[in-house]
Formats: sequence, structure tokens, C-alpha cells
Amino acid sequence: MLPPQPTDRPALKRALTLPLVVLYGLGVTIGAGIYVLVGAAAAEAGLYAPVSFLIAAAGVAFTALSYAELATRYPVSAGEAAYVHAGFRSRTLSLMVGLMVAIIGVISSAAISIGAAAYAGHFVDLSPGVTVTLIILLLGVAAAWGIVESIMIAAILTLLEIGGLLLVIYQAVTVNPDLAASLGDLVPPLEAGAWSGIFAASLLAFFAFIGFEDMVNVAEEVKRPGKTLPRAIILTLVVATALYIVVVSVAVLTIPMEQLTTSAAPLALLFDASSGAERNLFNAIAVVATVNGVLVQMIMGSRVLYGLSAQGSLPAWLGYVSPLTRTPVVTTALVVAVTLLLALWLPIGDLAETASRIVLVVFAIVNVALLRLGPPPESSREDVFRVPRWVPAAGVATCVVLLVFGLL
Repeated sequence: MLPPQPTDRPALKRALTLPLVVLYGLGVTIGAGIYVLVGAAAAEAGLYAPVSFLIAAAGVAFTALSYAELATRYPVSAGEAAYVHAGFRSRTLSLMVGLMVAIIGVISSAAISIGAAAYAGHFVDLSPGVTVTLIILLLGVAAAWGIVESIMIAAILTLLEIGGLLLVIYQAVTVNPDLAASLGDLVPPLEAGAWSGIFAASLLAFFAFIGFEDMVNVAEEVKRPGKTLPRAIILTLVVATALYIVVVSVAVLTIPMEQLTTSAAPLALLFDASSGAERNLFNAIAVVATVNGVLVQMIMGSRVLYGLSAQGSLPAWLGYVSPLTRTPVVTTALVVAVTLLLALWLPIGDLAETASRIVLVVFAIVNVALLRLGPPPESSREDVFRVPRWVPAAGVATCVVLLVFGLL
């Protein structure tokens, strides 16, 4: 059982449909990751980087399916905290996990906002600090405006992000018309040296698939969450995997490896020989990708803190929902303030690396919680998504392996 929740506060508005939830999930998952991770993955795996992304997708799938079941059994904000409370019967562990998830969202927002400001610097003549401040404050207003309005903004930005990746694919085919004939080069040999690089790159690629944990934290605002959330999680993972593998494949086959592995903006290299208009278009899309990442992480972080308040783990005033916007405005303001502080004053690179490790810890604990809960009773609602018990076990194993590889 979950902690009792107050009934005298305004409820969040259930308004999100399957397309909006999928676009929200893709916005988080695609975010800024694929725009910068290709080069780093190629540095480890070379031409075989697409295989690393495929392995990462398979590893993420176990935890994603565990989340799909838990989200339908407990469709609440601060989902991870609720799952851990139900599985471990520990309010302390539940609070710790919830705060870890909120910290991940805030740190990610801060780190991505710095990237967004850097891309925006190509178009506006402002100092990075001023640009970061404007981005965070404007997106904070969007996050507090209303869930449909903020998710609609995120959905539009996500469509532009996907358009940017499709533009990358089109540009690669234009530059190298014989691309299809080189696909065989992407199949790795059965040699230890090649596969060690592939597995090292899969650790990087794993973090490009994170996003479903943000989706479950808007569960209280999803229509028919028992049906919608599992479908949205699975669709998001399938679409992101397909896009990633194609984009990474054309990148490693088209861009010279010595340039690809050393660039902070690897996909932009495809447009070096293009007109200024095409380069500007892609850079503008890169700004969109990073801005969208900030927005969706702010939405997630505010909903986690709201959910912890609703569950009685944090002060009740943090759970205030505006009667006008039907959004948790207090937690949104708190997330905006902390994000701005981190972005302006703290070493985001080190914090982001720490946040990545926190993600794996949270995933492992959530999978163990599902194992402890066992299968849902037969008398439960028909719309509860069920997975075999080996799925969370495989999710735990995957997280532990990646944590160990990350420490080596």
C-alpha cells in the first residue's frame, strides 16, 4: 500500500493522451544525447558504434518493461518513490529514491541549459550567463503554465528534434549516395578487441535511452494510464532505437573517423560543405533539442517533488497545485531556482557524471522492488501491465554490470 494522500488539494489534470506521452518520452530520450554522443561512442567502438547502441537498447528494455508494470500498478507522481515504498515498506528509502530522481532531473536541466546557451550563442550576442538565465526562466514559465500547454511545447520541439535527425540522414545519403553498399562494414568480427570497444561504448549509449523514468512521473496527468503508459514506454524505446541506429550508422560511414571522434558537435560535421543556410538550420534544431531537454526535465523534477509531498514524505506546502493552471507551481519554482543556481555556479560536467551513476542505482533499486512485490493479484484491474519475473532480475543485472564497467 502507498502512503495516504491528502484529498483536500486540487488534483492534477488528466489530459495527456498516447501521442503526447510518446512525444514527451521521445523529447526526454532523444534530448541532446544523440547530438553529442555519436562521437564519444565512435571513439570507443569505431565503425561498430551502432552495435553498441543496439546492446544498450536491449539492456534498457528490461528496466523499461519493469517501469511499465509498476506505472500501471501505481500511476502516481514520484513513481519511483512509490514503487520503492510498496516493495520495501520503507519510507526512508522511498524518500531517498524520490530525491535522487529529482536531483537527476535538476542536474540534467542545468547541464543541458548550458549546452543550449552554447548553441544559441551562434544566433544571439549575449553572455553565456545571461543566455542560460533567460532559457531557464522562460522554460520555467512554460513548465508552470499548464501540463497540456507545456507538453504541447515539448511535443512540437520533439518533432523538430526528430526532423533534425532525419535531416542528418538525408544529408548523409546526399553526401554518400553509395551508403547502402557499406552497411556490411558495420558487422563486427568475432575478435575480443572489437567487442571490448563495443561494450565500452554501450555504457555511453545506455544514457542516450534514458527517458521512460520521466514518463512515469507524469502518470497522474495521463488519461487511462493503465493502457497508455506501457504503450508509450514501448513505442518510445522502439522509435528511439530505430532513429539512433540509423543516425549512428550514417555518421560512422560518412564522417571521417578522426574528425568524428574529436568533435563536440559531431553531427554538424555533415553540414561543413553545405550552404550557410543549411548549417544554420541544423544549428537551430540543435538549440531546439537542448531546450526541449531542459523543459522536460523541469517538468519531471517538479512532478517528483509534488508526488513526494502528496505521499507525505515532504512538507504539504510543496504539493500546492494552482487552481488556475492545475500544475504544481511551488515545486516548479523550486526546480527552476536550483537549476539556475547549478547552471551558473557549479561544475556541471562532474555533477552530470554523478547523476548518470545515480540513474543506474535508482534503476537497480526499482527492479528489486518489483521482484519483492511479486506478480499482481489476479483480482487486480485488467489494465495492469504484467512482465515475467526474470525481466526485473535481468534489469538488476544490467545495472550492476554497467555500474561496474563505469568504475573501471
